[in-house]
Amino acid sequence: MAPAHHPVPRVRQRAAAIVRREDGRVLLHRLQRDAFWALPGGGIEPGESAAQAITRELQEELNIVVALEDLAFVVENFFNYAGVAYHEIGLYLHARPLPGSLLDVSAGPYEGVEGDQKLVFAWFDREQLAGLDLRPAFLRSALIRETAGVQHIVHRDPP
Repeated sequence: MAPAHHPVPRVRQRAAAIVRREDGRVLLHRLQRDAFWALPGGGIEPGESAAQAITRELQEELNIVVALEDLAFVVENFFNYAGVAYHEIGLYLHARPLPGSLLDVSAGPYEGVEGDQKLVFAWFDREQLAGLDLRPAFLRSALIRETAGVQHIVHRDPP
C-alpha cells in the first residue's frame, strides 16, 4: 500500500499580543464568520520585528496601540484552516492597554476589520477561557497561568 500523501504545509510567521487588563481579562479576536477565537496579531512581513507586526496589525484592524512587553511564547503551530495545512511559527508578546485608550476605558466588544472582513474583539476572564474554542488550543490553559520567562510550545491540531 502506498503511503498517504500529505500536502506540504504553508509556512508562515505570526506575531500575537497577549493583551491583559489589570483585572486579568485577556483580549481575543475572531473573524465574524469564524466560530473560534485567537489572540490579536497577524503575519510578520519581511523586515519587521514581532513588535512592529503587532503594532501594525492592531493599528490596521482596530486603530489602537498597546504597550508591548516581554516575549511569552515561541509557538510551532501545525493546523488546517479553510482546507490548507499550515506550519506557523508564532512569537507571542505580553501587552497592556495604554491608559486612557479605547481598550482601557471601554468594556467592548469592539468592531475591527481584516481587509474586507469584519473582526470582533472582546475581553474574556480566566473562567471563560477553559470552555472557549480558542486556537491554538493550548492557550485555553496557558492563559490561565501567569508564568515567567519564555515558553516554547509545539502544538499540533488533531488530523
